[in-house]
Order: sequence, then structure tokens, then C-alpha cells
Amino acid sequence: MTQLTDTNRQIVLAKRPVGAPNADTLRLDTSDVPVAGAGEMLLRIEYLSLDPYMRGRMNDSKSYADPVAIGSPMVGGTVARVVTSDVKGFAVGDWVLSFSGWQDYAVSDGVGVTNMGTDPAHPSWALGIMGMPGFTAYCGLLLIGEPKAGETVVTAAATGPVGATVGQIAKIKGCRAVGIAGGAEKCAHAVNELGFDACIDRNAPDFDAQLKAACPDGIDVYFENVGGAVFAAVLPLLNPFARVPLCGLVSQYNATSLPEGPDRSGAILGAFLVKKVKVEGFIVWDSFPSQYPEFAKEMTGWIETGKIKYREQVIEGLEYAPDAFNGLLEGRNFGKVVVKVSNS
Repeated sequence: MTQLTDTNRQIVLAKRPVGAPNADTLRLDTSDVPVAGAGEMLLRIEYLSLDPYMRGRMNDSKSYADPVAIGSPMVGGTVARVVTSDVKGFAVGDWVLSFSGWQDYAVSDGVGVTNMGTDPAHPSWALGIMGMPGFTAYCGLLLIGEPKAGETVVTAAATGPVGATVGQIAKIKGCRAVGIAGGAEKCAHAVNELGFDACIDRNAPDFDAQLKAACPDGIDVYFENVGGAVFAAVLPLLNPFARVPLCGLVSQYNATSLPEGPDRSGAILGAFLVKKVKVEGFIVWDSFPSQYPEFAKEMTGWIETGKIKYREQVIEGLEYAPDAFNGLLEGRNFGKVVVKVSNS
């Protein structure tokens, strides 16, 4: 089903999932295109960002942001075009960065919306390398991880939009960059295209041994966004005074209970204590709200000089967003996942 001028498709939260989202979790609804009133503008969504944090918004539990209400469109960052406008600073045809969610059209008063101009070079990049994922990698690594030349930086999900950027910035700063990814193809991409020194397949039967061999001097910075068995392999390799920026735990998002086996919290906290490890969780827009201009300037320069490479996985059609989102949670994505909502 393509985007229409007289119909607004919305993918809404139909039922809160227990474990992984399934066919009952999300529902495609249709309605008339909303009408913008005085002091408002109508936006037509061009690109929708899919990100792991959205799984948490499906839960009715306390978090850093309110959950999505049953029957409401799923939240998400978007790149859109202005269809009509009665908002100062926004004209018909402008490209904008907004938080309009999983739908074709949205009405906005302009608050929290960024005007990208009439002809941005790579509009969808505002959802990836120049948006939240790139900003997360930059701030987490440089402001929490504080890597020093010669140190070893390890990141999981090394070909995702955050991990790939972490590894490349680590190389720019003179570090040894070791990635962890799912499968030989992704690992080859991390080394051959992104410039990682090594990348270990998390599915390898001897994963722990391979990771140890790739980090002969231990790990100084571990950028944590996965958790689970990957973290278990990293923990004994952390050096004294290691730093662990923590931005996500994608391996746990569909969990319905604690992992089976003995309680390892004491051993984990004990290792942090004995090794004087710094662990800091962060939500980038909350933790570093004033750093974006600095990030944008430096990242733009790195991209223009070829020091940073970026890969997108574009899904054609809003109706395919739910399956693509599940694939993201399962690690089936390769690069930053965006949904092309419009027909243009």
C-alpha cells in the first residue's frame, strides 16, 4: 500500500507484548489526513527511523519516557516535508526533522522540529549518523569513555549505527578498535570497510577465546549496548580504570524474566569495585543536551574527509515497519534501519 494524499496510515500499539512483539502487538489503522489549524503545519512523513529503544516504549513500566498508549501511533524520529504551514520559519516544501512517529501525516506547532531547508543532501542521515545514533556514539565514547591513543576500545553491534560510529571514532583517536557482530559478513564489513582492527562473531563457539585473543592488552573502553553473553565475555578482560558507557541492552528488551542460573550481580559489582571500573548509563539528549553543535561540526568534517563511513538499510513502505523492527531486535539488520514512507 502506497502513501496517499487523502488517507493517513498509522501503525498503532494494539497490545502490550510479553516477550517479543508479535502479530497482535501492532495494528495498521487508516483515517483522513489531519487538518492543520492556526499556528500549525501539516507534515508528510518521508523517512521513519527504527531504533531499539522503541521496544521499551511498548511496555507500561516506569522509564525515562512515557509509554505509548494503547491505540496510539508508535513513537519515532522522522524526516518529513511541509505540506501546509502557518508556523513562522517553515514554508511549504521544507524538509524537517521531527518526532512524528509511525504514520503518513502529522500536525505540528513547530516545537521540537528542525528545519533542514529545501534541498538537504542526505535527508535520512538526520536519523542516523547526524542524528541520535551518531550523537550517542560520539558523546558516549568521547565524554564518558574518554579514549586515549593506544588504548583498546571494544563495541558490540559493531555494524549498527552506534557501534560502527564508535569504532571509527576510536580509530580516529588512535585506539585499537575491536568490534563484536553477528556473522562473518558483518565482521568482514567492520574490518574491511569501517577500519576496525578486529571483529569477533558473537555466534562463534569459541567467542570468548577469540575476544581475548583480539584484546591482548585487555579492554580499556567497552561501549555497552547489548548486554547478555557479550558482556559476560567482556567483563574479565576489563582493565583497571576501564570505562563503560552504557546506552542500551538490546539482548534484554524482549526478556520476560531474569536469566537462568546463579545470581551474578555480586561478581559483576565486585569486578567493578576491584578494577575501579566506571560505568555510566546515559540517554544522549538528556545527558548531553548542549553538545550537538560541536558533534555536528566535527562529524560533518569526518564524513567529508572519508574518516567516517555510514551504511543505511532502507525498508520501502510503512506497512513493513513492524517486521523490520522485529528484525532489528533480533540482529537481522545491517546498518541503520530507516523506513521510506513516501512514494517520492
